[in-house]
Amino acid sequence: MKTVILDVQTPADSMADFTRAWKTGKSQKSARISFATPELLWRVLTAKRWELLKVLCGAGPVSIREAARRVERDVKAVHGDVTALLNAGVLDRTDNRRIVFPYEAVKVEFLLHAA
Repeated sequence: MKTVILDVQTPADSMADFTRAWKTGKSQKSARISFATPELLWRVLTAKRWELLKVLCGAGPVSIREAARRVERDVKAVHGDVTALLNAGVLDRTDNRRIVFPYEAVKVEFLLHAA
């Protein structure tokens, strides 16, 4: 099963992970998309966008109109959410302009520290 991990990491930690993978030639077992803060993660992954990811998970490439039909929402509103997820690197666009979430599972990780 192809899984993506959505996590919270500082840019320095993300760069350290990249450097380690580059030097060792070993990538992580799962794909990873990192956000700098929990607030940024939740700003990008709103409830409506999470619902969109759920219907796109493992679905393969679809049009925005088809994605809107699957979540039973207005095409224009879904287009706005798709644009935000594309800009954040969560969704991909295929050569024929369809959108794809190329994963079958999502894991969200972040740690809340005491003040």
